[in-house]
Amino acid sequence: MAASSVLQQLRRRSTELSVSRADLAVFFDAPSLANSQRRRAYATSRNGAGIRGGAKSSIPSFEPSLSPPVSHRRPTENGFLAWYLGSLEARPIVTKCVTSSLIYAAADLTSQMITLPPSGSLDLIRTLRMTAYGLIILGPSQHMWFNSLSRVLPKRDAVTTLKKIFMGQVIYGPCMTTVFFSYNAGLQGETSGDIVGRLKRDLLPTMRNGILFWPICDFVTFKFIPVHLQPLVNSSCSYMWSIYLTYMASLKKASSD
Repeated sequence: MAASSVLQQLRRRSTELSVSRADLAVFFDAPSLANSQRRRAYATSRNGAGIRGGAKSSIPSFEPSLSPPVSHRRPTENGFLAWYLGSLEARPIVTKCVTSSLIYAAADLTSQMITLPPSGSLDLIRTLRMTAYGLIILGPSQHMWFNSLSRVLPKRDAVTTLKKIFMGQVIYGPCMTTVFFSYNAGLQGETSGDIVGRLKRDLLPTMRNGILFWPICDFVTFKFIPVHLQPLVNSSCSYMWSIYLTYMASLKKASSD
């Protein structure tokens, strides 16, 4: 009897401690079942979103992303343009003066090569005069003129742009053309009477031709170009105009009679 009672107690204890194979399967398979249900629900929501026209699913995605992280930084600017813009911001007057001098030097060399006879040679003294004019006179004057206009007339509408063009043709253009002819004539050794005679002969024809050229350039400059880049665009337009100006300035002096 004692032995049988002991055996019964052992069977009862083993029954309490034993776990069925089905219970173990449920225990170990529960996470995988939950994950498969979650993936199935996500796939269903994605398909349903595509059918409904792209509606977003409220079930978050647990799938790892294989694409590299996207950088939101702006690309680093480099090259000549970035260097020039940096110089224009750090040293605006010096940069504009050097730019004008280089453009006038290139324009004068182009003008000489166009009119140069086969047996002739380049007049480097004349090119040096034009370079100095762009460096000392034109560069600073462009800086002051465009900045003053932007303060007096800050808008860029059509009426304001036409006002700026009119002021350029009436004020800035005649003044700079007079200074240009007088500067070159004086460095060539002409007297005051010679300079006056040259201005009487060349100033008005030059201004008439300028009316056909500069209003279009000024409209683009004032309407679309930022103020700090306007001297650069103006000097670029001056390349073609300077070829004509340097040719006019190289003509023989007018009679002072």
